Amino acid sequence: MDSEDAGMNLPQRSDLAHHWSLEPDTVFLNHGSFGATPITVLEEQVRIRELMERDPVRFFEREYSDLWDQSREVLAGMLNAELDGLTFVSNATQGVNTVLRSLDLKPGDEIIVPDHSYQACWNAVDYVTERSGAKTVVVKIPFRLEGAEQVIDLIMGAVTDRTVMALIDTITSPTGTRMPFEELTHRLQARGVDVLLDAAHGPGIVPLDLTQLAPAYCTGNCHKWICSPKGSAFLHIREDRKDSIHPLNISHGFSFEGTPQEKFEFEFAWPGTQDPTPWLSIPKAMSHMEGLVNGGWAEIMSRNRNLVLQGRDLICDVLETTPPVPDSMICAMSSVEIPTDEEVGPMSLDGDPFHNRLLDEYSIQVPVMPWRHHGKKYIRISGQLYNHIDEYEYLAAALKDCL
Repeated sequence: MDSEDAGMNLPQRSDLAHHWSLEPDTVFLNHGSFGATPITVLEEQVRIRELMERDPVRFFEREYSDLWDQSREVLAGMLNAELDGLTFVSNATQGVNTVLRSLDLKPGDEIIVPDHSYQACWNAVDYVTERSGAKTVVVKIPFRLEGAEQVIDLIMGAVTDRTVMALIDTITSPTGTRMPFEELTHRLQARGVDVLLDAAHGPGIVPLDLTQLAPAYCTGNCHKWICSPKGSAFLHIREDRKDSIHPLNISHGFSFEGTPQEKFEFEFAWPGTQDPTPWLSIPKAMSHMEGLVNGGWAEIMSRNRNLVLQGRDLICDVLETTPPVPDSMICAMSSVEIPTDEEVGPMSLDGDPFHNRLLDEYSIQVPVMPWRHHGKKYIRISGQLYNHIDEYEYLAAALKDCL
């Protein structure tokens, strides 16, 4: 059965949707998982790739470094980041692994992980603590929150004299909640605890000022809310931590004889042969997105947030529940509990059955996440410039029809 069989006509998208090549017969409410790249940005990626393939040797010897620097400079401006500490990785999970795998952990050292953390990054923490004899300290944070101070109190209450690092999200993936990462970064680092800021949902969804925040480490995706091609992300390392961090791929840069900054850039810019066009397309993605609305990124973030707040309220109404977190803890994603009598197990690559039903029967692409750490299933909506309130009304109607 599809949406027509269910007696429901597909909703409209926004007037800006023509900038994307999304499947027209799918209600796409899952920008948060992989992003979606505008057609113009994909064309820029093709242009750069064709330039590379005309003479790959010349491209990497004479053109790549300048283009790489240009992309870093544009992104550093958005993040207010120190350019010398900014490099590129393929995704935020790789950035988290890069930092963790470089640490010299001692037995008994502790790393804090809130239980809203992205499972892939949580796994990376467990991997390095188990190998070193260190300890992963999981901080249990309820999904239904009264406010940011509740989160701050719980995380700060887990700090001991053995705590060396805390993995802190900007916006959590499973629960779609804006963490008080600014206050947490300042408080944790004042206690001598390095913050690894997981900004997988960072640039383009929430303002980031890395100079003011000064986390020891920050990594984030550009292919989500900046809408650059898949495989474009950044890693920023504070100056006093740069000497100890090396890329996952040890390559030519490790033996490079030059200044510390030259060595840092060479190590990360040359991990081995790969397609660099996602990184090099970041400037085009940023300028294109900014040009779609008056007001640039501030307006994009505001529009997307307001759309998601409306969509969340529609879902809460049909599920006869209340918003789980205050509006102040919502950006362009929001999760709501899905009622279920099933035992909540781990996530599956095949997708949750209810997610699959919404896609197969109603043509709705929206994540349903079994989160066994809370014993709950969450449905998480996203909002991007191509979305329209009609799509969230359609989702609400489908939920009413199903549940």
